[in-house]
Amino acid sequence: MSRLLRRIGRSLAFVVLIFWSLFPLYWALKTSLSTNAAAEQTPVQYWITHPTIVSYQAIFGGGPESADAAGGISRALINVVVEATGATILTLVIAVLAAYAFARLRFRLKNVVFYAVIATLTLPVYATLIPLYRIMSDLGLVNTYIGIILVYTSGFLPLALWIMYNVFMSLPFSIEEAARIDGASTMQAFYRVVLPTARPGIAATAIVTFLFGWGQFIFPLVLSSSSSTEPLTVLLAAIDSRNVPYTIINAAAIVAVAIPALIVFFLNRWIVTGITAGSVK
Repeated sequence: MSRLLRRIGRSLAFVVLIFWSLFPLYWALKTSLSTNAAAEQTPVQYWITHPTIVSYQAIFGGGPESADAAGGISRALINVVVEATGATILTLVIAVLAAYAFARLRFRLKNVVFYAVIATLTLPVYATLIPLYRIMSDLGLVNTYIGIILVYTSGFLPLALWIMYNVFMSLPFSIEEAARIDGASTMQAFYRVVLPTARPGIAATAIVTFLFGWGQFIFPLVLSSSSSTEPLTVLLAAIDSRNVPYTIINAAAIVAVAIPALIVFFLNRWIVTGITAGSVK
């Protein structure tokens, strides 16, 4: 009897947790698929009765309401894609090259430099926010894609370096030695042998970095005071519901959540394989 009660209690707790987590997403989806009149009607309707994609058409500029009327959401969506993708590419290139150097090459102060970079993971975001803003301001890179991408890269690089370092350390030296015996130089062995072998780790690093870039808020909030570079996360927090319908706001929120959720759902195997690649040699 006590075992049955424990099972029932666990099941109820699980149901409550799932409801608590997913109901806001369901409500946002339901509102985004409703007309303005249906979303504001009373009594409240808890089910989607007559779904419409007008709000999504407004976001992407294909409906009766323009992108400007939708609060510039389509522009903010482009901004977040450009910034997250740019930061991912730059971070990945630097992390792969630096991690390979730390894992395979010998040079003075290698360990000191490596652990100094990794130690920056312990710094709180707010400790670097003002210095980075001053640097970007002096360089004239505030409200620019380049400035935001550089700031993102500085924040994402330590973790990406740590992941790729463990990936390269897990690879046997024999594969490079065999390539050198065949006449390949160090860089040829790196590009033709090591990189293809480390592909799961590289993919995992790219995915994690992109997700970090997609979800950034505090840095673009400070560095982007213009709609030309303002990402979707910042726009959603600042959007005025008195001027933009709730249906469009919820549609933008669903888009903001759906893209990273789909990436994690379909590429979860790559993330797990890549991140755990260096755990066992």
